[in-house]
Amino acid sequence: MPVFSSAHFDNHEEVVFCRDAESGLNAIIAIHDTTLGAGLGGCRFWPYADEEEALTDALRLSRGMTYKAALAGTGRGGGKSVIMGSPRDIASPDLFRALGRFVDSLGGRYVIAEDVGTSPADMAHVRESTRFVAGLAGGSGDPSPATALGTFVGIRAALKHRRGSSDLKGVRVAVQGLGHVGWDLCRQLHAAGAHLTVADIRDDVVERAVSQFGASATDSREIHAADVDVFAPCALGAVINDRTVDALKAGIVAGSANNQLAEDWHGDALAARGVLYAPDYVINAGGIINIAHEGPGYDQAKAFRHVEEIGRTLTDLFRRSDSEGLAPHTMADRMAGEVIARAKDAKRRLAA
Repeated sequence: MPVFSSAHFDNHEEVVFCRDAESGLNAIIAIHDTTLGAGLGGCRFWPYADEEEALTDALRLSRGMTYKAALAGTGRGGGKSVIMGSPRDIASPDLFRALGRFVDSLGGRYVIAEDVGTSPADMAHVRESTRFVAGLAGGSGDPSPATALGTFVGIRAALKHRRGSSDLKGVRVAVQGLGHVGWDLCRQLHAAGAHLTVADIRDDVVERAVSQFGASATDSREIHAADVDVFAPCALGAVINDRTVDALKAGIVAGSANNQLAEDWHGDALAARGVLYAPDYVINAGGIINIAHEGPGYDQAKAFRHVEEIGRTLTDLFRRSDSEGLAPHTMADRMAGEVIARAKDAKRRLAA
C-alpha cells in the first residue's frame, strides 16, 4: 500500500498505522501540517473496503482540515484519524482506549475529536488514555450545531454573490443527508422561508422532515438532480462526480459534507457550467471553530460569532475567484496556502 507515492499524499508530516489486536483496532492517523498549531481533526469510524481506501480518506481529510483550520482562523493545524470496520460490530471502550494510547504517543501533535461513526461518549473513552481530545461532553459539546450554522451562513453568502440578496424566502434547497448537521440546517432553512427537498437513507427521518418542515422527499441517489436553486450535500463525500456533475440543475452547491468533489477537475467542471461551488472545507468549518474555542473559558456565543465569519470568508473567496479567474475550490486552496506561507515566513524570521 503506497503512502509517499499516493496521489493524495501532500507532504504530510506524519502518517501512523495503529493496530491493537486485543480490541480489534485497525486505524490510521494522518497529520498533514502543524505550521499553525497542533493538528486538530475528528475520528471517522467506517467499514472501508480495504486499507488503501482508508488511507486515501485519512490523507484527503487531514489535508482538508489543514486548509479548513487556516481559513477559519483557528490557530490549529490539520490532522485526521480513521478506524477501519463497522462501529456496530467492533466499537468498544477498549478499542477507543487503545486509540487514545496511539494519540498520546504523538505528544500533542494531533488532537482527536468525534466525526462520522464516533461520538462524544467514544471520545470520553479515548480521554482515559490521553488528554489530547476535544469535543467532549461538558466542553464545547456536539459540534453539529456550529457546523450547521456555518453552512447556513455560507448558503446565504453564496446566494448574495449569485443573486445580490441573501434572502432565503422561496429559495429551493435540496438537502442530502439528515444527520445532526443536515437536520439542523433544514431547521434553519425552513425558519428562513426556504422550500426544502430532502433525502436520507433512513425513511423515518425523511418522513419526519416532510411533516416538520413541509419538505418534499426524493431518492438519496438522485437528489443531486433535483430542480432547485441550491444543492446542499450533507452526507458523505464524492457527491460531485462523473455521474452527477452534468446532471445538476442547481446554480449553487453549498453543503456540509467533506470532500464533495470526487476529483479536483469536478470543481472546474462546475465552474465551466456556471455553478457556484462553496468549497466544502470553508463552509463546513463551524465545528472546528467551535472546538478551537474549547477550554476553561469556553463561551458559546463568542464561538458562534466566529462561526458566522464563514460568510465573510466565502464572500472574499468568491470575489477573488471572479477577479483572478480561478474556480472557487482552487482559490480556496490558494488562500489557505497564503495563510500557511505567511506563518512559515514569520517563524523563519523569528528563528533568524
